Amino acid sequence: MALYQRRTDKPKFRGPSSLAIAAVLAVTLGGCAANRGDITGSIPAASAKMSDNDWRQRTDNLSERYRANPTNPETAIAYAQALRVTAQYSQAAAVLQQASIRNPRHPGVLGAYGRALADLGQYNQALDVLSKAHTPDQPDWRILNAQGAVLDQMGNHAEARHYYETALKIEPEEPSILSNLGLSYALSKDLANAEKTLKQAANRPNSEPRVRQNLALVLGLQGKFHEAEGVATADLPPEEARANIAYMREMMKERDPWKTLAATKPTA
Repeated sequence: MALYQRRTDKPKFRGPSSLAIAAVLAVTLGGCAANRGDITGSIPAASAKMSDNDWRQRTDNLSERYRANPTNPETAIAYAQALRVTAQYSQAAAVLQQASIRNPRHPGVLGAYGRALADLGQYNQALDVLSKAHTPDQPDWRILNAQGAVLDQMGNHAEARHYYETALKIEPEEPSILSNLGLSYALSKDLANAEKTLKQAANRPNSEPRVRQNLALVLGLQGKFHEAEGVATADLPPEEARANIAYMREMMKERDPWKTLAATKPTA
């Protein structure tokens, strides 16, 4: 559940709070599902490369479209996504709440609404809404992945892994599921399985940079700093990767890193 960056594919360590964020323990609340019928309300990978100005402009445009036709579920979902990217979480949840009232059986609306509620820390309500976004006879791996991420944020790591494992039966080797599963192991201090699972995710051709940054974190927590730096360098400039790992070394010397991670709230 995934823990992190504000909509960037290159998380950066810039101090104690940023480490906790990039660390993610970033359990993500959705799958990378651009052009695959995503119903979780997750942000397509291509959109994650947009600049802050691009997102502000997109938010303004969608706001006008939403005001012109607030009953359109697709417009509401897109507008709420833009609001979440620009850290307007309460407004995003409000938009989706109204959309869910107007479209009580729309899986896309319910998936996005559940994700928005998790942003606000309303985890029990998020789970209730997400459970209505699919059915036992027609489960959706993206929703299962999101449900697992919410459970991880609640500290129910064993139960969360059940959802990830069920999702993997539907979509084997999906890196977004594997990444969340690896982070769930990390949150349970099972670093061996966390490393193994995150390496499996990172080796997939469609894995995102945040997967490798999470792997670098887990390697660093085990003292494997040289290997962690090599992984981090795949997506960051060498000097920045070295600075990140150097900071991680100091953090582990000066304080209990598990306390830092335990205090981190995963964000979507």
